[in-house]
Amino acid sequence: MPAQQDQINAATSREASNSLLAVLSDGRWRPSAWVCFIALATLRSVHQARINPRPLLESTLIHVVMGALSNRRGLVWVAVSWIMAVTHLGMIGGRRSIGIPNALTLIRGNLPALEGRLGRSLPVISLATDFADGKIARATGTVTSFGTQADFLADTAFWTWFIVRHEPSRAVKALTFAAWSAPVVAIAAASVTKGRMLDVPRSAWLRPAAAMEVFIGIRAILRLFPRRGH
Repeated sequence: MPAQQDQINAATSREASNSLLAVLSDGRWRPSAWVCFIALATLRSVHQARINPRPLLESTLIHVVMGALSNRRGLVWVAVSWIMAVTHLGMIGGRRSIGIPNALTLIRGNLPALEGRLGRSLPVISLATDFADGKIARATGTVTSFGTQADFLADTAFWTWFIVRHEPSRAVKALTFAAWSAPVVAIAAASVTKGRMLDVPRSAWLRPAAAMEVFIGIRAILRLFPRRGH
């Protein structure tokens, strides 16, 4: 196992993910395989955090601020977001900082914890940060695997939470789950089954999740200005 851990630590993020998933596949997903998978993944995350001290500090500071601004119920959300961020620093790709785009993405992913302070403005802030982080990353040449995955997960987390809590239409709720949650679950299950990391399919022309994000955002904004009766 030490030799295997050294190999995983030295691998790229994609190679490490494939090696870890292969542990489950080769072990036929038995309890012992899951124990080994969790142990190796944890040690890999600790190693990546140690060799990326500044991104670790920046991610932690962002979540500390988010936690300070949230209520007690929001602290659980912030804690889970922090764990997800600091355990995937290997996807930064050797950059010395998480950068402004990734910082905006992490903030967007924690917006549900700030509902008590930001209220109805949350959809507007989410749409604005989603537009800004991608534009800045492409303009500055700072696109990373960390940012790509965090962006998708932040959108999935925020808009799924939002429609469950605030969307009155059952049809829109069902479409939102189909656009975001279903692909995540399907890809995760397929990756575990095949023993290698698969990506969520992305098309330059067909973007159901992005379309749903704009649609839900517009509906939420329109609800801010209810029409008065005659």
